[in-house]
Amino acid sequence: MDTLEFELRGEHVALCDLLKLSGIADSSGQGKHMIANGDVTVDSQLESRKTAKIRANQTVRCLGQTVRVVASQA
Repeated sequence: MDTLEFELRGEHVALCDLLKLSGIADSSGQGKHMIANGDVTVDSQLESRKTAKIRANQTVRCLGQTVRVVASQA
């Protein structure tokens, strides 16, 4: 299983947007559907809040894919 790194451009990103921006979902709407179906965990905990604020050093898993969120280097 590959782990993608997502670099934040601010303090946080909404979970549904992260799924879209990382390429796991085709749209934020599809990301919301995945979250509602119980397909998404944040730091190994099931997450049901579609717009949960995801911050640096958190790990999101969905449908066998893993995204590690890192702080911006700028």
